[in-house]
Amino acid sequence: METNSANSPVFAYLGAYTGAYTGGSANGGEGIYRYEVNPRTGELANRQLAARTPNPSWLALHPSRRFLYAVNEVATFAGGGSVSAFAVDRATGDLRALNTVASGGSGPAHISLDVAGHWAFVANYIGGAVAVLPVHADGSLGDAVCVRHPAGAAGGTHAAGAGSGSAAGGGHSASHAHMIQADPDNRFVIATNLGQDRVFSYQLHPSTGQLTPVAAQPFVSLPAGAGPRHFVFHPNRRWLYCLQEAASTVAFFRYDSSQGTLRLQQTISALPPGFTGANFSSHVAFGPSGRVLYAANRLHDAISAFTIGPDGRLAFLGESPTMGGYPRSFAIEPSGRFLFACNQHTDAITCFRVSPDDGLLHFTGHSIAAPAPACLLFLA
Repeated sequence: METNSANSPVFAYLGAYTGAYTGGSANGGEGIYRYEVNPRTGELANRQLAARTPNPSWLALHPSRRFLYAVNEVATFAGGGSVSAFAVDRATGDLRALNTVASGGSGPAHISLDVAGHWAFVANYIGGAVAVLPVHADGSLGDAVCVRHPAGAAGGTHAAGAGSGSAAGGGHSASHAHMIQADPDNRFVIATNLGQDRVFSYQLHPSTGQLTPVAAQPFVSLPAGAGPRHFVFHPNRRWLYCLQEAASTVAFFRYDSSQGTLRLQQTISALPPGFTGANFSSHVAFGPSGRVLYAANRLHDAISAFTIGPDGRLAFLGESPTMGGYPRSFAIEPSGRFLFACNQHTDAITCFRVSPDDGLLHFTGHSIAAPAPACLLFLA
């Protein structure tokens, strides 16, 4: 078995859809799966079911790496969604269930933790509520201490900024929170609302977990129907990049960490020049150097790569087909050498080598069968 520099296995956890929303295999998976990663080849092996839990469509690790959290994208837990907590055995990768609590809404799509590991933030897609849950000393979760329902009407039914021939729409009949995360300084919390075409900013009160809308700028608006979905902070902490699902664009913002505010600098297509047709962008992340940004595109089924200029502006670098259908997300393993795409509709995780020279992706030939894969997370 391959080991990392600490002479311990490198594990990967897969959150797989188990019921509704699978899009892939008829019955989906059974919950969270554990793999072992070969750091030389990028192969995933020794798949084991680590935890039975419904629709764990997004996963997050505690900063201590001792606990793992999963949203349960359902609407049936006490009439809403839920979040499950697990203890992690660092030696074996095994998970032990701690507890499951209400997510503060319905159909939760994203979870993250604050830098200190005291609070879990949840974005509930159905209804649009964002919630803050306390993390206890033993890793278990408490009931929500703060639930925010962003005010505002739903956005446009068709993405005004989408490319030629796009039929991308949907998600704009109501408020739909999609991602929530604290900023690198742990002072403010950013949340996207796909249905309202807005990115919200909240001040975090670290002792109580309360979220207060930033008075100077409670939100920024994207073009009607754009559908802001996922975002990522640059390692320099001053730039934020937000991916729009329906418009298939990436918006570059300058971030003022002293006030929690965003200033739009650039909007660029997440697709290659000249692309026509429908697409739904899904996930965005930086490569290990911080010099290349990657964006996943569903229906087009490829991952675009962008260079980052000295002023933060993006330029299209190239793209790689995901060798599968409907990449809901992707993940880069700890060494930064391999990227894995979760192809939800074709039940496969595909592996790409990240070029150390230019950051472009090259298919390794490894395609691992996985039931309705949604999210991959590494423990190292």
